[in-house]
Amino acid sequence: MARILVADDEEAVRRFVTRALEAHGHEAEGVADGAQALEALARDRFDLLLTDIVMPIMDGIALALKAARDYPDLRILMMTGFAEQKKRAYNLDTLIHDVISKPFNLEQIVAAVDAALAAEDG
Repeated sequence: MARILVADDEEAVRRFVTRALEAHGHEAEGVADGAQALEALARDRFDLLLTDIVMPIMDGIALALKAARDYPDLRILMMTGFAEQKKRAYNLDTLIHDVISKPFNLEQIVAAVDAALAAEDG
């Protein structure tokens, strides 16, 4: 079981992902933007940050940069529905595990999370 922070401004996506991860045995907390994610990371320990790239207040790229700097052991997995945003995230390939494209189904998101959690450091 892992503790996973899910940051996505779309409530339906956030609920779907947190429920899917909880059904798979993980503990998941959902937040609506990058600023809320940073507050949650400061408050609790998480094994994985699963963040959307396009969000208000602080986008997933800025969030990933800050989270990787402040929490070097935190694994980061990103998700996006925009191809050009996926390309932006690949500039972070040393900081993040992968980028999963939306829309995804339950099996795809659980598999992506499991792969990120199982990946070796470095």
